[in-house]
Amino acid sequence: MKFNGFIAAIFLAIIVAYFIPQGNEILPLKTITDIGIGFIFFFYGLKLSPAEFKLGLLNYKSHIVIQLTTFVVFPLLALLFIPLFKEGIDSEIWIAIFFFATLPSTVSSSVVMVAIAQGNLPTAIFNASLSGLIGIFATPLWLGILLQNTINFEFEDVIIKLFLQIVLPLILGLFFQKFIGDFARKHGKKLGFIDKTTIILIIYSSFSNSFTSNIFNAVSPLDLLKLFGIVVLLFFTIYFGLSLLCNVLGFDLKDKIATQFCGTKKSLVHGSVMVKVIFGSAASTGLLLLPIMLYHSLQLLAIAYFAENYQKKVIANEDEIVRNR
Repeated sequence: MKFNGFIAAIFLAIIVAYFIPQGNEILPLKTITDIGIGFIFFFYGLKLSPAEFKLGLLNYKSHIVIQLTTFVVFPLLALLFIPLFKEGIDSEIWIAIFFFATLPSTVSSSVVMVAIAQGNLPTAIFNASLSGLIGIFATPLWLGILLQNTINFEFEDVIIKLFLQIVLPLILGLFFQKFIGDFARKHGKKLGFIDKTTIILIIYSSFSNSFTSNIFNAVSPLDLLKLFGIVVLLFFTIYFGLSLLCNVLGFDLKDKIATQFCGTKKSLVHGSVMVKVIFGSAASTGLLLLPIMLYHSLQLLAIAYFAENYQKKVIANEDEIVRNR
């Protein structure tokens, strides 16, 4: 219900942005969201548990599969959809899809869903945390390689912005962890309110700019339909592809759950932050966030369903092991 409430707040922010797009003029939203981004990664550093991180370190097969899926397979699959858009690599819809495909895995929902399904929790915690760290550099690197000549993208400037707004707060969070890390983990849900509020403000600001600039008027209903179909296709291709690969590699059920759930996730938090840092207040930022927002909703609903089914399998397997002793 909490995740659904967050999704509802996101779409409410878009509706408000459509009818009242003047928020950027009334409030200093750029300054507020810049500060909020710093706090998101400061708290991320505070809550990153070294003990849990070390515990999941040894399960290297799962780590390799998850990280390669997140940062290599997803972007490569996105490249296959270029022919579907007549502008090709210059299509703003395709750029939005590619941006979403390069994002890291989400942290909180990956761990929560793996816990519900009774999968390998240390592996999930390790990979979700590692993915967030890798994504700080992998996402702009992919965009720089492929889109430097397509959009206004200065790689060196982006890296400086990323360091100041993301890496530096993260390092400070890790440094202060020994002093207030336990407090941050204990009050993680309350601190998460700041994260979610920042994301909602970024989404409002982005869509306000897009609506004011009439960016969506240039997007055909057919392209939006393609976008939705591609997002759904990517999710189920990755999910069932990972299931097959886990069977081939001989993963046990708990490792398979962690691999599938972490490997399919994409982070709305990182997407919102990255679009703000990389693209600034460009008119197309609302459009760039559309695929990750749709995917975020889909992954929560679908993984929640799969988690319930896996939970029954895990319990059945454990009962069978007990009976055979």
